[in-house]
Amino acid sequence: MPDLTGWLLDVYAGEQDATLWVLGEDGGRHCLRHPFPVTFYATGAAGDLRRAWRWFGSQPEAPRLGRVERRDLFSGPVTALAVEVQHPADQPKLFRRAAQVFPGLAWYDADLPLALRYSAVFGLFPLAHCRLKTEGTLVRDIAPLDSPWDLEPVRPPVRVMMLEPDCDPFHAEPRGLFVSYNGCRYRQPFEPPRRLLVNLGAILKQYDPDLLLTAWGDTWLLPRLLELSAGAGHPLPLNRDPDGRILHKGQRTYYAYGQVIYRGAQVHLAGRWHLDIYNAIMYHDYGLEGVLELARVTGLPVQTVARTSPGTGISAMQMATALQQGVMIPWRKQQAESPKSVLDLVRADMGGMVYQPTTGLHADVAEIDFVSMYPSIMAHFNISPETILPGRRDPETGLPLTVLEPGLVPQTLRPLLQKRIALKTALMGLSKWDSRRKPFLAAASAHKWLLVTCFGYLGYKNARFGRIEAHEAVTAYGREALLRAKEAAEDLGFEVLHMYVDGIWVKKQGSKTPPDFQPLLDAILERTGLPISLDGVFRWVAFLPSRLDARVPVPNRYFGVFQSGEIKARGIELRRRDTPAFVRETQQALLEALATAPDVESLPALLDEAWALVRKRLSDLKAGRVPVEKLIVRQTLSRELERYRSPSPAAVAAQQLAGTGKNLRPGQSVRLVYTLGRPGVRAWDLAGEFDRRSVNIPEYRKLLLRAAQTVLSPFGKADDLQGALPIPLPHPSLAPGLV
Repeated sequence: MPDLTGWLLDVYAGEQDATLWVLGEDGGRHCLRHPFPVTFYATGAAGDLRRAWRWFGSQPEAPRLGRVERRDLFSGPVTALAVEVQHPADQPKLFRRAAQVFPGLAWYDADLPLALRYSAVFGLFPLAHCRLKTEGTLVRDIAPLDSPWDLEPVRPPVRVMMLEPDCDPFHAEPRGLFVSYNGCRYRQPFEPPRRLLVNLGAILKQYDPDLLLTAWGDTWLLPRLLELSAGAGHPLPLNRDPDGRILHKGQRTYYAYGQVIYRGAQVHLAGRWHLDIYNAIMYHDYGLEGVLELARVTGLPVQTVARTSPGTGISAMQMATALQQGVMIPWRKQQAESPKSVLDLVRADMGGMVYQPTTGLHADVAEIDFVSMYPSIMAHFNISPETILPGRRDPETGLPLTVLEPGLVPQTLRPLLQKRIALKTALMGLSKWDSRRKPFLAAASAHKWLLVTCFGYLGYKNARFGRIEAHEAVTAYGREALLRAKEAAEDLGFEVLHMYVDGIWVKKQGSKTPPDFQPLLDAILERTGLPISLDGVFRWVAFLPSRLDARVPVPNRYFGVFQSGEIKARGIELRRRDTPAFVRETQQALLEALATAPDVESLPALLDEAWALVRKRLSDLKAGRVPVEKLIVRQTLSRELERYRSPSPAAVAAQQLAGTGKNLRPGQSVRLVYTLGRPGVRAWDLAGEFDRRSVNIPEYRKLLLRAAQTVLSPFGKADDLQGALPIPLPHPSLAPGLV
């Protein structure tokens, strides 16, 4: 029985068995099949289960049935009806029918992705280095040679091809297609279509990419190519698997965490991956390396994990842990929140700790952060939906009590936390030219988003393993940890300037370097038991007040410069998605100019240079030297157009597009430019030339000066802007100075 060694590219349901694609160490791309029956379960009244048994026995899929003892996370051991389906492609269809016929039964392990089941059984994951025993194309055995928690896995030889139209298809009609691979770049005209299809098909067959990386591939390019292929009667080999089908998923809009979120349509390929860089979530934050790391640690297919939220990833990790431990995964959440009085609700759900900042400019400030605070709390204090003891609290601290047996959520998080800490530790010892730095940074960023969402999923109403009491317990432990950190700082003579959920900003006369703050880090670790790190020491940092009232501080609105010269900003214009590039770049340039000051005393000498920069940018704006593309404002629709009582600029622009047949849904963003006269905006994606004489220069001047005020007002220069803005500035006596 020959061995094959390589990397697992993909797993999906074939006609009868699981289909595997492996990138062989021999350079080949192997399509294999692996018999992989799948099982789901039902619990309920004995009579209902007997009727279900008879019904399943009459179905064409002919599943194997059995009576088994299984574990429910909340109820413990239960008797269940096990339904084993031989062909994995048949299981979803059989379950959908069964759920309609027997709505009173509770279903488990019924809607899990095949790749996740496969991962849990064999310890595999996308791009796992593995060894297979085969007979022809049939897999007899498969075993991993590495782990998703390895810091430096053996890199697979993934072949990548990039496809992108020659312009933004939602702004103008593309006339050509750029094809890039192996260091080459070609342009193929869209007309005539048959020539394009023949040439592109030949390239796909010759280079045989493992990954098609596209620009607007989900939402325009691949549907357009498939349309041209059907019209010309010439097949295009986008799939590597000739028996596989191209999977289309529709666009959707949903509401989550106070936001309306839009997800574009999707095109998934069989035998090779397809990723649309404009439809892959967080792609521009952590790139392809981050996407592949997410697939490794979550077990989800690359094409899936790139387009789903980090919450879906953390949920998949929890389900994999449950499968490995023999815990049944409910089809629908079954745990409701325990009844509470209003007073109990107020006590239980107080959220994160926020200590309002001391506004103004401060020198030599240390920012100290708990490392992944909420996930660390879950792991350290064993907080999980099934471990919380409702109504039980520690008599001394008042914190919720948990059972001693390790919970499902902490067991899921520990290896992820350990890997992220190991990555960040390794990064501190790498030079900026080290080839490992980029993939390590991407992996750490991907982990960050998984860990951020795992806390929210504890309280998410539809989470399989969610429970609001566990969510509330985490925030209670978080508040206690931050208070203990504050007490430790004050006991050591530090002044606490600000606290925000998992971070604390402190300063102390004579403390200017990282070693000066090490005793405080040690004290916090001793008092809380949670990992703590020094994010950095600011040369200076400015905590900003409210725009409406300078006497009111804003918790998460500040900017500053670390001793390394790195700029950190939160809550200001350059961090907002609706800020035009011209304004964002100007504010960034102002911060970079001020960041050259070696200390806070040197800042006044740089203010003239900063003002000169503002005047230059205003002059460029007035003279029309700013490209219109940098004046584009991107705003998001929060509702259907007919539901706007007083249309916002985004709604007006969307109405303009609707008039040309381009209909946007809630959650989608619309690009617009502010213009003179009515209606005051023009949708950037309208057909036809844009008349730059119509740009509303006063509006952009207002936005620019507002951004300049944000940066310069902490330095006591609010007077210089008085009269320049169409909005009132704080009275000079309230302008913060050096503290």
